[in-house]
Amino acid sequence: MKFKTVAKKMLSAAVVGAMVLSLAACGGSGDSDGGSSDGGDSGDSGDGVTLEFQQWWGVELPDGALADICQKFTDDTGIKIDLLSNPYADTKTQIASGAASGTMADVVGLDGSWVYDFAKQGSIANLTELMGNASYDDSQLSSQIQFEGNTYMIPVVNFAYPMYANMDILEKAGVKELPKTRDEFLAACEAVKKYDDSIAGWAIPLSTESPSGIQNQFMTWLWASGGSMLKDGKPNLEGNKELEETVDFVKELFDKEYIAAGANSMKEPDMVEEFTNGRVAFMTDGVSHLTTIKEGAPDLKFDYITVPTVEGFSGTSGMDVANWGIGIAENCEHKEEAWKFVEYLMSPEVNAELAVLANAFPGNSKAEPDYSSSDELFVKAYELFQGCEAINEFTGAPTSEDLMRSFGEELQLYLDGDTKSAADMLKAAQERWTPAFE
Repeated sequence: MKFKTVAKKMLSAAVVGAMVLSLAACGGSGDSDGGSSDGGDSGDSGDGVTLEFQQWWGVELPDGALADICQKFTDDTGIKIDLLSNPYADTKTQIASGAASGTMADVVGLDGSWVYDFAKQGSIANLTELMGNASYDDSQLSSQIQFEGNTYMIPVVNFAYPMYANMDILEKAGVKELPKTRDEFLAACEAVKKYDDSIAGWAIPLSTESPSGIQNQFMTWLWASGGSMLKDGKPNLEGNKELEETVDFVKELFDKEYIAAGANSMKEPDMVEEFTNGRVAFMTDGVSHLTTIKEGAPDLKFDYITVPTVEGFSGTSGMDVANWGIGIAENCEHKEEAWKFVEYLMSPEVNAELAVLANAFPGNSKAEPDYSSSDELFVKAYELFQGCEAINEFTGAPTSEDLMRSFGEELQLYLDGDTKSAADMLKAAQERWTPAFE
């Protein structure tokens, strides 16, 4: 399974400088979560090297799970791991501060949206070189996040975004087969509207405060049918026929009132609440919300499908994905040992264990996670994921959140009728995106 990413050439000095200054101003160092395999010592110790590992995973995994995994690595190698675990937002601030000051922890958990800026700053190490030095077979990696042709982040586990379908609503609306194409999806939404016009066919969160709806709910329509928003690592919005058709498809959903009201101010949690409460028939969302939805609405009957494609599409469908990534600091004094730790986490057995613990999908294509005790819907989502091409073109892109926000603003203008055509909308978005890639 290939994960499409984008290699970039440069970012404006003003943007980089602003990021470094702003993040350095609010930075701080992380506190050990007490899960260190050596009690929190730093530097070289009796048995060998100690590596700091800063991430948010330890907070989200079962208590002590990450520490146990790290202890097994220490037992095998003598290399000790000092865990620095904090919530995501705090970890982001602390890692960014370390990147600006050259004091980043040896090994760091990474979000794909950080990679471009950190690689451009030279604060994270070139993993392609480290893999080459170690004669590592990278064909087992399901994806790699690159900058200028070299890998700087490896996704450890993946969180996929299939489409949720409320079977209770669809059965009552007379929808006998779940949609596989866009035309079938439109027909299903029309059936829902005729059944009960207070129920929306689909929901999309377009709040500019949290613009992830552009990657997770909008672009996923394009990626599902093999389309791309980039060409040779540059924006490919203006004149992109497939993207223009996708914009007009969403516009049709909007004009026919198939989309849940309040989209312009809706955030992802609002969308999930609408679906959980039976006010939306379909939504595109992460598998990570499966447990939340089942706990909030235990009687809700729903299913997973891949995002419907354009008519006649016969290729491999793309599925949007987010992930926990890992990288090595450029200032790390023990890169060889740090790579051994990354290789350990990416080994089939350990990677499978992490995937199960995180309710996610493995980053090693040879991993065989045991989901036998997992929810049957989770298992189905994994099967769908294995048949798709994992993709998120915003991963590794410069100022990715700003790209989503500006695209969302232009999309809102078109949906509201303030922009005449999809072509005009995409031309405006292209003009706003271009400076970030220069």
